[in-house]
Amino acid sequence: MKLSGINAYLIEQYLAYKRNIGYTLSSTSNFKIFDNFTVKNGATSVGLTKELAEKWKEKRPNESDVTRYKRVNDIANFCIYLNQLGYQTYIPRLPKNYKSTFTPYIFSKEELASFFSACDTIKVHDKSNMKYILPVVFRIIYGCGLRINEAMSLKNKDVNLEEGYIIVRETKNGGDRILPLSDSLITICSQYKNILLLSNESEGYFFIQKNGNRYASDTVYKWFRKVLWKAGISHGGKGMGPRVHDLRHSFSVHSLAEMSRKGMDLYYTLPILSKYLGHQSLEATDKYVRLTSDMYPELIQDVNKLSSYLFPEVKQNETD
Repeated sequence: MKLSGINAYLIEQYLAYKRNIGYTLSSTSNFKIFDNFTVKNGATSVGLTKELAEKWKEKRPNESDVTRYKRVNDIANFCIYLNQLGYQTYIPRLPKNYKSTFTPYIFSKEELASFFSACDTIKVHDKSNMKYILPVVFRIIYGCGLRINEAMSLKNKDVNLEEGYIIVRETKNGGDRILPLSDSLITICSQYKNILLLSNESEGYFFIQKNGNRYASDTVYKWFRKVLWKAGISHGGKGMGPRVHDLRHSFSVHSLAEMSRKGMDLYYTLPILSKYLGHQSLEATDKYVRLTSDMYPELIQDVNKLSSYLFPEVKQNETD
């Protein structure tokens, strides 16, 4: 991909950064389109002015809502990156009329028990660290509601087993998060650490290959499919799930249901869950209210009262 605009070098740097932290970036065409856009419009400063951001956001002839949303979202994330580097740039707002129709797969507690049992017993080549990682990585993704890249980016310094918390750094929406570990997670992480991380270099990755590098998210996903098969949980095919990310969705729904069962006021707990997950807004967390009401009908009355009060109309689902 040859780039020639004012942002060319920084786009290449941004894409390299994303790949280094585990994103596959199967398509980078939006960045080429953006580069051509800045050249065509005579941009002379890094990033976007408000005028150019609004122009970039405009819907193009014959462009679907999904394509438009992804095009704007890619460059919005790039502009966030530029701001973090110290460049002042306007961040284009995401289109409000895009609504994803994707429904996450929510694991039942019984399915999770079978899944984690399969993680513990699946056959892995003796020379691979994956045999030690599988029993831990999916439990920590579910137990802490992590995105897969957040889990794979954890370093030894981020996992404090003595005080029982992890620090999730450089998250998708910016900022760090400190998340507590349950007693069972502390136990299994300690067992893993004692076997594989005896040197305990603070800057080393917590989930490491034999050569010390972090595992790519794609590699973890391939093992996820194998574990699903062993656990007897059917997969709907490409794009249908379950996906690794559905462990995070399941954590959110199960947490919300448990809080409701304990009589906690969802008006106050939703913002806490939103911050815990690293969402930028409550609207992104609201979908879990709806999923919880679908899975746990006994909670639907309280959930609907809260949902209608907080979010009378949600026109956009944010990608979490």
